[in-house]
Amino acid sequence: MNQIFKKSDPPLQSIILDIKMGKIGLPDLQRPFIWSNIKVRDLIDSMYRGYPVGNLLFWKHPPDAASKTIGDNTKSHTPQLLIVDGQQRLTAIYAVFTGTSVVRKNKNSETIQIAFNPFLEIFEVSNAANKKDRWYYPNITLLFDNNANLFDIVGSYIDELSKVCELENEDITKIQSSFNKLSSLTSYPFTALELLESANEEQVGDVFVRINSKGVTLRQADYILTLMSVFWEDGRKQLENFQQQASTPSIELDSPFNYLFQPSPDQLLRVTVGVAFRRARLRHVYWILRGKDLETGDFSIESRENQFDKLKQAQNHVVNIKNWHSFINVINRAGFVSDKMISSQINLLYAYIFYLLGKTEFDIEENELGKLIGRWFFMTALTGRYTNSLETTMETDLGRLRNVSDKSEFTRVLNDIISTAITNDYWMITLPDNLATPNTSSPSNLCYYAALNILEAKVLFSNNPIFEKHSHRIFESHISNNRHHLFPKKYLQSIGINRRMYKNQIANFAIINSDIQDSPQNIIPEIEAKLESSEMKQMYYWHALPQKWYELSYDEFLIQRRKLMAQIIRDAYNILLKDDEKVATTKAVQDDISSLILEGESVTTEFKSTLRTNLETSKVDKRIENEVLKTIAGFLNRDGGTLIVGISDEGTPMGISKDRFLSEDKMSLHLVNLIRDRIGKSEMAYINSRFEDYKNERVLVVDCKPATKPVYVKDNDKQQFYIRGTGAATIELHGPDLVDYVQERFSS
Repeated sequence: MNQIFKKSDPPLQSIILDIKMGKIGLPDLQRPFIWSNIKVRDLIDSMYRGYPVGNLLFWKHPPDAASKTIGDNTKSHTPQLLIVDGQQRLTAIYAVFTGTSVVRKNKNSETIQIAFNPFLEIFEVSNAANKKDRWYYPNITLLFDNNANLFDIVGSYIDELSKVCELENEDITKIQSSFNKLSSLTSYPFTALELLESANEEQVGDVFVRINSKGVTLRQADYILTLMSVFWEDGRKQLENFQQQASTPSIELDSPFNYLFQPSPDQLLRVTVGVAFRRARLRHVYWILRGKDLETGDFSIESRENQFDKLKQAQNHVVNIKNWHSFINVINRAGFVSDKMISSQINLLYAYIFYLLGKTEFDIEENELGKLIGRWFFMTALTGRYTNSLETTMETDLGRLRNVSDKSEFTRVLNDIISTAITNDYWMITLPDNLATPNTSSPSNLCYYAALNILEAKVLFSNNPIFEKHSHRIFESHISNNRHHLFPKKYLQSIGINRRMYKNQIANFAIINSDIQDSPQNIIPEIEAKLESSEMKQMYYWHALPQKWYELSYDEFLIQRRKLMAQIIRDAYNILLKDDEKVATTKAVQDDISSLILEGESVTTEFKSTLRTNLETSKVDKRIENEVLKTIAGFLNRDGGTLIVGISDEGTPMGISKDRFLSEDKMSLHLVNLIRDRIGKSEMAYINSRFEDYKNERVLVVDCKPATKPVYVKDNDKQQFYIRGTGAATIELHGPDLVDYVQERFSS
């Protein structure tokens, strides 16, 4: 059997000496110490009682490593052993037995003092009470000072104690015995396992993961940060300083502090590795730190130096304050304004990687990059892209970028991933199903709040905004204080619904200015009567409420509202999508368009050969434009639908070239102007247009959702009202038919 480790039992005094001399690398002395003082006390107590306190795992320092030390300059040796497992234990022991200060999360230094009662043989964290209690020796660290004399310390203790109580001979013997036992802890044998110099990085990583099967990601990062202390201590300090500053409110302009995310050093390191090497697996880092070329597998000092140059350059981008705040603003504009809205910090980390790649590698203009990354983050947050197998998924995503060399290809790859993840079936089926939950922290529910932010929604039955210019405080106060049941729990219980989870479905909550105490059917009509019809329709749109929702059965209400909530999320996402009219076409979108065209025209689908050109005369014809507007209005006034320009009635691809626009932007602008002039500006909120490929031709796709108020088409001095009829026809309504339809379709 070829073992890659050897076992030893070094005494405590030997370990402490090796740490002092720098033979053992213990970087935790400069890092925030996680253990509580009570846990340190328990460790000392276990050692005093002769209990085992766990193995220490070291890795023999590579012989080709950079010749430097960890910590102060008084150390005379380059670290020979790196502590792989047991850092907190060693830090606690070293701090207590040497009096060395530890650093807490707030960056304040603290000396850990443990008090000892030799008569009862118990330990306590030193405090004001036991410092006054003469039965306690206030700080055991003093026993282990090199200049300390145990005989004098014990004699002084007994003298002081004799002033307040009478000690019998057996009491004195007990006290002396306890002090001797405590003093002998310097000989306490630790079980140390040393991974041999011959162990390679993969073996070390595998061992590390196996012995730390819980919390692998964090512990793996801890190990990597230990290596950084050997090879690049300044880099580690840079990450830790960034974390400290990001966690502390500051009025300084160059502070990374924000209310959305305060990343830890290991999280920042993950970003650095992604930017530098387009890799997601942290185990790649210690290969790099040893000088392994990830492409060839070769090790060399030259390779290590080159890899370090990349790592350092990338980390400078990661901790750049301007880059950091620009990225946070991108996430804010995507609707996420509070850490309470972030279901997974890994989504933020990975989005930051793509943001930095787009900015530093591909030089994408800030506004364009912000729109792209905003869409990317919204997608990952909504779909939980990195919930399972996060490193594997991200490794795949980054792998698609390793051979990308220009910004258009970078943009296309990200948009391709986005569109593949969010298909039409996702919007129509998967998302409503995901909203069937009582979990208010679910990704779908948090994205619904983000959508309300994007849409600048107001509190239900109120003029107060839910959000106020990306304010995290507004989010937290309104969501926590104004989130109420639409169908109150007492009412549901009165009709036989007793299941708590069923009553607390997220589709049964809204941001409303007052709690509904009775059946909504008894309350809401009175509230509606006080509102303008248009105002109420807008509120019902924002809050995803069907018309006369309070008259629906509870089951039907939940079903309908989930669909409308999904539509609100989609509408908000489309605003992010609409900002970039040159979104790359993807196979998933092409498949959707192909299926739609193959199904032919229907009540929700219409084809037009051109937007403005009469194919018989080859001239611009207002009648052609009017037919397009009639179709759009017909969709808006009924159930919505899709108009595809560049397809004949029979489904033959004609393309958009016959309209002879100078560019797709010009064609899109022409359509927008038509709608604004002939239908109305406010109706643009229900319309989204884009260009797609179909059988080697470009087509214009116009998606329309149902409007919340009647939509008319202006034709000279007339206002014409159209609906999508049965089959594939758009019909105009007049007189009583118009009145009856509007009253039924748009009544309050």
